[in-house]
This record gives sequence, C-alpha cells and structure tokens, in this order.
Amino acid sequence: MSLAVLYSRALSGMEAELVTVEVHIANGLPGFTLVGLPETEVKESRERVRAALQNCHFDFPARRITVNLAPADLPKESGRYDLPIALGILAATGQIPSDALAHYEYAGELALTGELRPIRGALAMTYRAVNSGRAFILPDANAAEAALVKDAVIYPALTLLQVAAHLSGVKKIQPYLSQPQTINPHYADMREVKGQNLVKRALEIAAAGGHSVLMMGPPGTGKSMLAARFPGILPQMTDEEALESAALQSLDGSFDVSRWKTRPYRAPHHTASGVALVGGGSNPRPGEISMAMHGVLFLDELPEFDRDVLEVLREPLESGHITISRAARRADFPAQFQLIAAMNPCPCGYFGHYNGKCRCTPDQIARYRGKISGALLDRIDIQIEVPAVPQEDLLNKAAGDASTTIQERVEIARRRQQSRQNKNNAQLSVTEIEMLCKLDAAGTDLLKKSISRLSLSARAYHRVLKLARTIADLAGSDTILAAHIAEAIQYRRMDKQV
Repeated sequence: MSLAVLYSRALSGMEAELVTVEVHIANGLPGFTLVGLPETEVKESRERVRAALQNCHFDFPARRITVNLAPADLPKESGRYDLPIALGILAATGQIPSDALAHYEYAGELALTGELRPIRGALAMTYRAVNSGRAFILPDANAAEAALVKDAVIYPALTLLQVAAHLSGVKKIQPYLSQPQTINPHYADMREVKGQNLVKRALEIAAAGGHSVLMMGPPGTGKSMLAARFPGILPQMTDEEALESAALQSLDGSFDVSRWKTRPYRAPHHTASGVALVGGGSNPRPGEISMAMHGVLFLDELPEFDRDVLEVLREPLESGHITISRAARRADFPAQFQLIAAMNPCPCGYFGHYNGKCRCTPDQIARYRGKISGALLDRIDIQIEVPAVPQEDLLNKAAGDASTTIQERVEIARRRQQSRQNKNNAQLSVTEIEMLCKLDAAGTDLLKKSISRLSLSARAYHRVLKLARTIADLAGSDTILAAHIAEAIQYRRMDKQV
C-alpha cells in the first residue's frame, strides 16, 4: 500500500478541528514534501521524522514522499504531527499494518531517538475529540491531563516503537486508567488578614454574585493579601468548570494535574501589553483573561497599566468571551473571570493615610485617578476604599471568619441564584434584572434619590440592583430591602471620586 490515512487535531482557539494526515509514497527522485498550510515547526518535522525512523531501525524510503494535512486552508502548527506522519510513512511502506489506523487519533512530537515528547493542548484536543468515536494515542506525559475528559479512551506511549508494536499487534498498549483526584485545593486563609472587615464583607459579596472589585488604599494596607485569598472564598469548582479552565491552561502548556479543581489566579505585571491580557499572535493563543477562566484576574497598581491596555477589558467584562481577529484567522476564547483590581489613592500612595505624609496636589491626584476611564470604572461593580490598618489592630491577634466559613455562606447564596435564574447575579440581563430584582417601597425611594444625587449612569443603576440582589441572597431574603440598596450604593460611591 502506497497511501496511508491517519487522523490528528489542529488547535484553532478553543476548537480542535480534525486533521486528516495523508501520506503517499511514489516512484521518482527522493523527496519529502509537506503540504496543507504547515508552519515552520511542522515543516521541520521532516528531519525529526527521518532521524526518528532511522534510529528506531525502520527503513526510510528513498522515494518521493508527499504528506498532505487536510483541510488545506487550516494553518497547522507545533510538532504534534510528527507521530502521525511517521506512522503514515511506516504504513504506506508496509512496515506496519494499516488495518487499525482509522481507530485512533494521534498527536506527539518525536525526539531524534524516537521518544515521544509532550505537546501543548492535549486536554483541549481530547475535550473536543471525545465524540469522534476514536481513541487517542498520546505521549505518556500528556495522558493524565487528557484522561480528565469523561469517556475519553487514552493510550499513553513512550516511544514510536511502542506505538508501532501496538498497531502491529505485537504488544498492546493498555488504556490509561485515570486516577480520581483526591487532593483538595489549598488556598491562603482570609483570617490571616488583620482588620479590614468592611473590605472582607465586600469581597464576600463579590464572590457570592460573581462581581468585579476595585480596591483603593495606601501601600501596605493588605490589598494584595486580600486578592490572593479571594479564590479561597469562591465556591468549589464543578467538573465542567474545572475542565474548561484546564483546557485553556492546556493550550498554554501550563496545566498541572495536581492543581485540578483549583481556581486559577493570574496577576500580570503592569507592563503587560493588550495582547498579553486578551490573547493574540499570528496563531491566536489565550491571554491572561482566558487563563483566569472561572478564577481571578488580579491587576495591581491599576493606573500604572497603559490606558489602551485597560480599555481592552471592557468587552470581556460584559460578554464573558473574547474574539481575536487577524487577517487570515479568527479565534474565540471564553473569558469568564472575576476582576480584582487594586490602586493607590494618589501618585505617592499616602493620600488619606493617618500619618499625613502625602504632599500630592489635587491636580496630581485627579490626573492619577483619571488614568482609569469612566467607561471601565462603570463596569466594575464594587469600588471600595481600603484604609490603613490601625496600629492596635496590627498588634492584636488576627481574627475574623476563616475562608472556609465565608465560602459556605457564598455557596448558599450561589445555590439560591442557580435555582432562581441558573446563573450568577453579575450575569443578569436588563430584562432579568427588572423581573428578579424586586424592591420594597423604601428601597425604591432610596434608589431614586441616589440616582439623582450621584448621577448614576444606566449601567451603574443596573449594577447597583445586581449588587443589592446578591446582598439580599446572602441575607436569605427574596425581596430587596432598603438596607440592601444602601449597602450596594455604598460600594458604588468611588466612581464619583476616581
């Protein structure tokens, strides 16, 4: 047989499209041609495959070899096609039987010795390919993450020789048996933060409703500590959330099976570019907002980010996904994250501090705070000041609820939301807000006065209602009371100062 057909996968955003690898051996001058829009790393597979076959003591044909990666209009990147190309050459030259080729999909990068090296996106490919009816032959190092996909049949291989022996029936590879992940996620405890009870309350509300938060306060007041402990008060991840988050991390090659069901926490430096945050590149890859899927994106020193970089957050904060468009390609990535941001109140950082050492002028403070646009600020549900911790609180032993206690209250509130509208309060549409956020008479009167006095925009008005709905859920109330509205407005007052 001079023609062999195998199957692999190409990554395009979160999609893992089927790629048919066709290998044809013909008479003529010796040559090795790759077609099907291969990029540089795929073209280099010719030399890796040649060396791997020879070092595994297979015959490399001195004939014309043509490899087609279909569909032809889909760009192919990375070294994952080494394994199917090598197997295709072996099958086309009759060195291994071709009967069982169609029962599997293949991906793996070959070392020159014939060993299989791990690849990016194994979980993402398996996540999309599980319904194909075929098993997946992957490098052994990728088997644990790929097996997290329910009903996936994974065959882990260490070398090209092992795969060839399996397909020949000489020595079968045993399917990978996934081990149940019994390690509980570990987070830092909220109890370790001294004082800041009002801020802890705001973060509990944010966790309960999926709201974004901006904390403003002098250096050393605990903003970063609070943000780092925020994932520990979020509800435990469901299997579906954990799989979506892990699939995105797999695209970047950063997924670790030991962190299964651990909420991601991403904290990019303020020198990060817009592409680093939202994703991009000639072959679009996910950015920080997608890598924080179902977790936390912490932006410290918010005004120090370039204004253009911050503006790219506006759309994903509203929609929960991001579309990366290039001249020849477009990729969609989910971006359901919770934004936790922190900033100083002024350029020196000590405006409002009890030591009174700030010497910034009002104009300098206004310019500094004006680096954050009103349009972005309007999309941040909770904006709260983090004051300096009094000296007596620093000397006292840390007190307050542990993260597990707060998490229990948050989970109860989330269950109320799921049973009522099957989504978090932060994701409510305008129509759903009008239907589900019912106010009592006192609450309605208070909200009317607040709209007039604070000049709230339509977006801020709806976000106050969503916040109040979350506060009512934490209190176990079906109706939004005046006290709930008052607390929600308290968390929106900073948008008149920044």
